[in-house]
Amino acid sequence: MAPKKAKRRQAAEGSSNVFSMFEQSQIQEYKEAFTIIDQNRDGIISKDDLRDVLASMGQLNVKNEELEAMMKEASGPINFTVFLQMFGEKLKGADPEDVIVSAFKVLDPEGTGTIKKEFLEELLTTQCDRFSKEEMKNLWAAFPPDVAGNVDYKNICYVITHGEEKEE
Repeated sequence: MAPKKAKRRQAAEGSSNVFSMFEQSQIQEYKEAFTIIDQNRDGIISKDDLRDVLASMGQLNVKNEELEAMMKEASGPINFTVFLQMFGEKLKGADPEDVIVSAFKVLDPEGTGTIKKEFLEELLTTQCDRFSKEEMKNLWAAFPPDVAGNVDYKNICYVITHGEEKEE
């Protein structure tokens, strides 16, 4: 009996660490996303759940191999705790906010905290991993420039690293 209790305690500690990585509002958002993906509402995301949610978003011809590759990113069945853990692991690989802000500052020699929309769009559509027209449309929808055509890159950096806009 003693080994079973020890195992349970370790699992509980492991899951509490996952939950401590996020703010309560983020956990709630991930829970909503999990519920949307878990199409059959059994508490586990399956390959069929992924296929169904992707189909609902217009991706109808997803190959079985692609779905299997997605499922293999988890160490086992994907319940909410595993789902949260997977996001935590992905976010751990992201650069800290100050590193991303410093990269933008190179493009802002006057230190205004903004970059001209046209300049940023040119960089993002012509350099390295180029943004598509659709990705640019989504970027401007999420981070509209001000009336002078300036984009607040510090807000973009915050959202990249925290997942939601700052409360002003």
